[in-house]
Amino acid sequence: MGMDKKIEKKKGLKMKHIFWIVGGLVIAFLLYSVIFSDHSSVFRAEKEKLTISTVEASLFNDYITLIGQVEPISTIYLDVEEGGKVEEIYIEEGEMVKEGDVILKLKNNDLSTQIMNSESSMAYQANELRNTQIKMEQQQISNRRSKMEVDLLVTQAERKYKQYKVLFQEDLVAKEEYLRTKEDYELSLKQKDLTYQQFAQDSIFRSNQKQSMDESLKNMRQNLIMAKRRLENLNVKAPDNGQLGSLDAEIGESISRGQRLGMLHILTDYKIKALPDEHYIDRVRRDLNASFDRNGVDYTLKVKKVYPEVREGQFEIDMVFTGPKPENIRTGQTYHTKLELGQSAEAILISKGGFFQSTGGQWVYVLNENETEATKRSIRIGKQNPQYYEVLEGLNAGEKVIISSYDLFGDNDKIVFK
Repeated sequence: MGMDKKIEKKKGLKMKHIFWIVGGLVIAFLLYSVIFSDHSSVFRAEKEKLTISTVEASLFNDYITLIGQVEPISTIYLDVEEGGKVEEIYIEEGEMVKEGDVILKLKNNDLSTQIMNSESSMAYQANELRNTQIKMEQQQISNRRSKMEVDLLVTQAERKYKQYKVLFQEDLVAKEEYLRTKEDYELSLKQKDLTYQQFAQDSIFRSNQKQSMDESLKNMRQNLIMAKRRLENLNVKAPDNGQLGSLDAEIGESISRGQRLGMLHILTDYKIKALPDEHYIDRVRRDLNASFDRNGVDYTLKVKKVYPEVREGQFEIDMVFTGPKPENIRTGQTYHTKLELGQSAEAILISKGGFFQSTGGQWVYVLNENETEATKRSIRIGKQNPQYYEVLEGLNAGEKVIISSYDLFGDNDKIVFK
C-alpha cells in the first residue's frame, strides 16, 4: 500500500485577493474625496465684466448727500376771518406785496345788514338814555323843590310851636292849642324824614338805571366796533411784506369763514428743505453742519428743524445758512447738500456697489492672491457715506473684493474667473 502524497498550497496572490485590494482602494478613495475634497459650489464668470475694488484703510467721512430745495424762511397762510363772495381781486399770485396791501375784497350782505341793525339799536338805546337823563334831571329839580317845601313847613311848625310854648307857660293860650302846635311840629319832622328817605331811594334807583343803560350802550358800541371790524375783514390784507405764493380764489366764488385762500412767502431769508432716508432718523438732529458747492464756492448750513413724521420712508429737515448765500437765490432751486453726521475717523473702507442690494452687507466675494477666483466671506458693515461702507469685521486693507451686483451668482460659494 503506497503512502498518501502531501499536497502543498500555492504561493502568490489569488483572484479574490485582487478583488479585496481593489475594493479597499476604491473605498479609501471615496473616503478621501468625502473628507478632503472641496465641495463648494462654483460659478464661472468673466473677470473683465466685474467691478473689483481694493479694501482701504483710510479716513472715513461720516456724511450723507441730500437733494435740498430752496424755500422761503417762513410762509404765512392766508385764512379768511370772514366769509363772503369774492367781489374783486387786486393782486395776483407771484406778485410782491407790502404789509396791509388789500389782496382781494369779499362781499357779505348778511354782515352789512347786521351792522345796520346794530347801529339802529344803538341809536335807539342812546336816545332812551338821553330821555332818562332828562327825566332824572327834572326829577332832581322836583325833589329839590319838594325838599325846600318840607324844610319850610318844618321851620314854620317849629317857630309856631316855640311861640305857643312860651305863651302857654305864661297862660296866654289854651293848653289844647299848645299841644296842637307841638303835634304839628313833630309830624312835620316825621314827614321830613320820610321825604328825605324817599329822595335817597329815588336817587339810588335812578343812578342804577343810568348805570345799567350806560353799560348797555357801552356793550352796543363794542358790538358795533366788532361788527365793523368784521366788515373790514372782508378786505383780505397781506399780514407782512413778501411774495404772494398762491391764491385760490375767483371773482364770484363763495368763500367760507376760515377757508384758506393761499400763502405769503416771507423772503427776508431762505432755508433748504431736504428728505433724508428714515434709516438716519436717529442720527439727524438740530445744529448738524451741512454744505454745498455752487460755482466753486462752498456755502455752509446747519440743521434748524427735524420733523418727526416719516412718510414713504423719508422725513423732513430744514437747514438755514450760517454764512453768505448764493447770489440770485430763488425759491424752488435744488442743491446737492452734504450733511455731516459725525466726526471723521480712521477705518477699513470698501467702495459702495451693487453687491449690497444682494447681500445686505453681510458677506462679499474676496479674491485670492492670484486673483484667479473669489470666495464668499462674511463681513460686518457699520456706517456708510455716498462713497464707502465702513467695515467693522471680515476684511483687511489691501484685499480685493467684487463690489458689482451679485444677482447672477446665485448661492454659489466661489467665483472662478474664465
